[in-house]
Amino acid sequence: MPGSIGDRHVISSSAAAIVVPLRLTPPPRRRWRLAGHGPVRFVLPALVLAAWQLASSLGLINPRTLESPAAVLEALVELAASGVLLDSLAASFQRAAAGFLIGGGIGLGLGVVAGMSRIGEYTYDALLQMLRMVPFLAVIPLFVIWFGVDERPKILLIALACIFPVYLNTFSGVRHVDPKIVEAATVFGMSRLAIATRIVMPLALPSIMVGLRYGMGVALLSLVAAEQVNATSGIGYLALNPRASLRTDIIIGVVVLYSVLGLLVDLLIRQVQAWILPWHRTVLETAR
Repeated sequence: MPGSIGDRHVISSSAAAIVVPLRLTPPPRRRWRLAGHGPVRFVLPALVLAAWQLASSLGLINPRTLESPAAVLEALVELAASGVLLDSLAASFQRAAAGFLIGGGIGLGLGVVAGMSRIGEYTYDALLQMLRMVPFLAVIPLFVIWFGVDERPKILLIALACIFPVYLNTFSGVRHVDPKIVEAATVFGMSRLAIATRIVMPLALPSIMVGLRYGMGVALLSLVAAEQVNATSGIGYLALNPRASLRTDIIIGVVVLYSVLGLLVDLLIRQVQAWILPWHRTVLETAR
């Protein structure tokens, strides 16, 4: 009979089969493959830097237009020796992390609710889609008027930018969970909270991780605009500082810092994804 002890054991086993892989760690073979293929990602950037340096050394590039990589590195070393670079990185990291945690948390919660409930989708999905199309730079004056010129508008601008990628990917991941699994869990008495945390969230994690990767990248991009709001610190401030306005080596160095930070953040998220989703990576490798 439906709802018997045997049937409950089956659904419990199915739920456990979904949750248990989250506690697995990647096998040694996967770690070796990741470590072996990791340096390949840096081949093309290294070739671009070598070609850039060669063209600068041969005089093919005007230093007033584009400084050489050696000059950019020298400028970054100069900033690091003075302590300005480390202080700026710390300030920018705090703003980006705070904004991402706020915006990513809001986007995650709204995505889960809208994905599991038609009422949630009909309530605020249209509003979020409208806000998503508003140009990011257009709201900076409003945030200055509403929240002043201290740290609050900077963090809230980053948070606003992070909401939408996390929300969209979470919503998509939740909606693509097999409804038969959710229906079976409901029949056998699991609460909506248990279904959301033990069944829906694990199955939607691959899509959620894509949203988090995208959201962290957006946090770095919005950091540039946020640090234009009366900033006195941060790597964006280094490029906007009047003393650096005529030094292309510092401006290019800041651009390089942004790109390196973006690469490091993406690698970090990839490692976390490989750790909490070992079965997902295995499926991708098998398909190849």
